[in-house]
Amino acid sequence: MGDVAMTVPVISNVLRQNPSIHITVVSNSFFSPLFEGLERCHFYPAYLKEQHGGLAGIFRLYQELSGLKDFQAVVDLHCVLRSHLLSSLFKLKAIKTATLDKGRKEKKKLTRKIKKDCRQLTPMHERYARVFRSAGIAVDLRLNEPVFGKRPLPVNLQAIFSPAKKIIGVAPFAQYQEKMYPLDLTRKVVQHLAAANNTVLLFGGGQKEAAILSGWEASSVFNMAGKYSFAVELAIISNLDIMVSMDSANMHLASLFNVPVISVWGATHRFAGFYGWGQQEENIVETELYCRPCSVFGNKPCYRGDHACMELIAAEAIIDKVIAAKI
Repeated sequence: MGDVAMTVPVISNVLRQNPSIHITVVSNSFFSPLFEGLERCHFYPAYLKEQHGGLAGIFRLYQELSGLKDFQAVVDLHCVLRSHLLSSLFKLKAIKTATLDKGRKEKKKLTRKIKKDCRQLTPMHERYARVFRSAGIAVDLRLNEPVFGKRPLPVNLQAIFSPAKKIIGVAPFAQYQEKMYPLDLTRKVVQHLAAANNTVLLFGGGQKEAAILSGWEASSVFNMAGKYSFAVELAIISNLDIMVSMDSANMHLASLFNVPVISVWGATHRFAGFYGWGQQEENIVETELYCRPCSVFGNKPCYRGDHACMELIAAEAIIDKVIAAKI
């Protein structure tokens, strides 16, 4: 989800700076709400576990897209086997195609154990922009403008958004354990923020995460996980004053709505290029260790065995960042 969310600011800039262009985004049907509100952006859902699964499914998707309109270019922002196949089919029709360069060699040097080349790599937003430029479409990402404004809240949620309190989102989970701050310490952060006359909204993914967060509910602490559609969750996030998140999708979702994010980093590092759109580096919470980053996505177990990159971060460090953040 984070990768898809990171394409949105780039697509927004492309459309804003090229008024004659229309873009059709092809992605998992679940992600459709991410693109709502972008003028001249049309979403076409891909059902990759159903009719668009496998080789035959990709060919079916190609046929469906070919019947929509005459595309002048195909921009592959994913660079996986499925997107390669789809691009290749369009290329056979002499349609211009351009593909993402993920910078794998640079990222391997950044994450190796010995002789790390620890420096800022090209941000993913810029990598996405380069694909558009390769297709002959101009885009300048120095226009670092918010993508969306606040979205309307459902009536049943409006009461908890008291103007007398800051509304703080906390998203303690990530796809991989190595990117997660210890849950007992995260709960301590939540309790402290709620006790300081704030409203805290908790975000998570599946049923297991929702069950954990339900156990954290208290006065001024509300669990949002597992209760609402993705579109409603985006509306809730858009109305936050601040978000506390791991290096995860929620950082990127909040960034789309210009919500400041206190991001907590463990096994991964912003140098790999996956920082939130328009976010300030002063809002990062991390521990500087010789072993960081040990992976690009956090999908490798800690070779030290102590998860020190997260364990050494005091809960007070996160709390202090929230207090000091410019809202």
